Amino acid sequence: MGWSEGARRLLGHRAAEVVGRPAADLLVPVERAGPAGSSLIDLRDSPEWSGTTALRHRDGHGVEVALRAYPSLDGEGGVQGYVVTATTTAASADSRSSAVAPALVEWSHAQSPLAMSLFTWGPQGWRLDEATWGEPPEEAAEESFLRLVRQVADEGRPMRYERTAPGPFSSRQQAWFTEMWPVRDPDTGQVCGVGTATFDSSEEHWARQRLALLNEAGARIGTTLNVSRTAQELADVAVPRLADFVSVDLLDSVLQGEEPAPGPLDSAVRLRRVAHQSTYEGVPEAAVALGALDAYPPFSPPARALATGKPLLSGLDDPDYLRWVEADGIRIERVRRFGFHSAMATPLRARGITLGVVFLARREGSKPFARDDLVLAEELAGRAAVGMDNARRYTRERTNALTLQRSLLPRDLPKQAAVEVAYRYLPAGAGAGVGGDWFDVVPLSGTRVALVVGDVVGHGLHASATMGRLRTAVRTLADVDLPPDELLTHLDDLVTHLTWNNETFPNQLKMPYTGEIGSTCLYAVYDPVSRVCTIASAGHPPPAVLYPDGTVSMVRLSPGPLLGVGGLPFEATEVELPEGSLLAFYTDGLIEARNHDIGIGMERLCEALASPVPSLEGTCDTVLKALLPQSPADDVALLLARTRALHTDQVAAWSLPSDPAIVADARAQASRQLAVWGLEEAAYVTELVVSELVTNAIRYGAVPIGLRLIRDRTLICEVSDASSTAPHLRRARAYDEGGRGLHMVAQLTQGWGTRQTATGKTIWTEQPLPAT
Repeated sequence: MGWSEGARRLLGHRAAEVVGRPAADLLVPVERAGPAGSSLIDLRDSPEWSGTTALRHRDGHGVEVALRAYPSLDGEGGVQGYVVTATTTAASADSRSSAVAPALVEWSHAQSPLAMSLFTWGPQGWRLDEATWGEPPEEAAEESFLRLVRQVADEGRPMRYERTAPGPFSSRQQAWFTEMWPVRDPDTGQVCGVGTATFDSSEEHWARQRLALLNEAGARIGTTLNVSRTAQELADVAVPRLADFVSVDLLDSVLQGEEPAPGPLDSAVRLRRVAHQSTYEGVPEAAVALGALDAYPPFSPPARALATGKPLLSGLDDPDYLRWVEADGIRIERVRRFGFHSAMATPLRARGITLGVVFLARREGSKPFARDDLVLAEELAGRAAVGMDNARRYTRERTNALTLQRSLLPRDLPKQAAVEVAYRYLPAGAGAGVGGDWFDVVPLSGTRVALVVGDVVGHGLHASATMGRLRTAVRTLADVDLPPDELLTHLDDLVTHLTWNNETFPNQLKMPYTGEIGSTCLYAVYDPVSRVCTIASAGHPPPAVLYPDGTVSMVRLSPGPLLGVGGLPFEATEVELPEGSLLAFYTDGLIEARNHDIGIGMERLCEALASPVPSLEGTCDTVLKALLPQSPADDVALLLARTRALHTDQVAAWSLPSDPAIVADARAQASRQLAVWGLEEAAYVTELVVSELVTNAIRYGAVPIGLRLIRDRTLICEVSDASSTAPHLRRARAYDEGGRGLHMVAQLTQGWGTRQTATGKTIWTEQPLPAT
């Protein structure tokens, strides 16, 4: 009535050749038993039979086999047929196997805690003799299975064998455990066979897989402080082990680092698609493109999950799900084309706020989602939500720090004639936080200009706030027109006081307190008249100079300590620069970005500056491209300044004796020079200014006395003397004989001031040029 594949391999007959024919036709004729074809097996008087006989192979030769016949009973216990098994064996082995096989079965049943199979040893190796439950492993794993059987028999100890295979659904595998144990002869204690018991462990296997997935999610989700990247990591983890398609939609406020409203969201909410993943390459199932906004109607599963704050199951048996997908032509087309039948929607919630929603779906060939899948999805979404919220909070803090820092940095550099400038500021990459790098360009009296660059220790709001303090202090001290070394000395005292105040009153700070304030600073003053640049450094790397002939070198400085260290003086270095020289000021983030060796970084900077680029803006880009990686680990500030020079046709200077009679001559000389420059309209005010300043220098100052006029964007008048005593503006009383001259000068000019020099002081004024 039936014919197995094993029977075909044993005797060569195909099923179609033997099924329906008398079984006796397979017996080799035995002359002593009767005519050819007569049966040697009589099952009429025995419920079970075993023995040996010769069966006819398809090619004609005989195959000696051991036969065993088992009765098949009907509902009333009557025999309705027999199941016959056959195995090849030698006559002596057959005799032993026939004699011991029933006992082995009895012993294995008695000693097995579970339903089992029985393997016995014969000349052909281990074979399956009894199978009371389950099936032997598939052919691909048969050799490894039998190898374990041999090992159990040889070592005489039990073992466990586990195997998995694709299940009826693509999302799950089937799993089995097979317990193996040696079967011993009770009389001799020798191993006579190996018993196996196989049971289905698919549910336990899937439970372990869920735990493994959660463990993997902890390592793979939230690896960066980037909201979109974290959302994509969630989608990548869930596909294909939990779902065939996953999408992650977030509020726009989350992507901007803002704080969403606490609690569940209203149903009518617009979300932005930030991540999706599929078992198909390119995610063809997505009805919403990455970066696009989508509005979920209140009855849709994502909107319901957002409104309740709880995950939910949905699918084709949910009328609201069908209503939702049928309302969108693209969505219903994707559902039908890819056969989606089961879905889950899980809100992304962390610290009491809702960030967005995760939507998961399975298509044909996958098992519908169950309650345990919903629990797993909720756990994954919770872990991802915490990572996204951390990234959101970091984005907010970083944005605030960047906003503060950019508000403290110069937006537009002031107009001045001493140098042509270009700059770049790049905040650190996402992992480092905002630093305290800064720069500034400060116009000074006499057409000079101050070029400043600095780097505050640390990162974050604290560093940005300290940078703002230092920049304000530098501008204040620069307005006093201090030399670079004296300015750094005052700045060092300021930082020391800030550090002392922080250590004394740390609780008054409204920002993370580091307990230490430190900064580098480089302050340079360039005079376009003398073409001399005076530089002082507080622990800052020296500037590079590209000369007009194409050579590049680092300025040799005597750098002082970092600001806030104190105890050591600062030294100024003077460098005479040809017109058209290019100064490059920078922070250490530029030269240490690719290599921590500062020397190598300086060499690469010089090479980049030497590259012929027509504009300063282009030079900035060339330098950054040559020295910086894609995402620098530290802030970078770069300030380029190409020097200009004021020539003799723009400057006029006279040396004056200490004689009151010379005042009239000084006025006349100034008027004649203004006529040469075509500035006759400014002669009246200039004569009054020259008269007052020269008179004061003769009366209160000391020789030598000098007068200088500079024609630039403004008309500058300077009177210098050897006295360090500076005049002060005061309001004269009604009967005072003096004190009105300087007040008059301040009223007639747009600016005036005093600066100390190495030989005394200089009083200067600025007047706007006539409109003509």
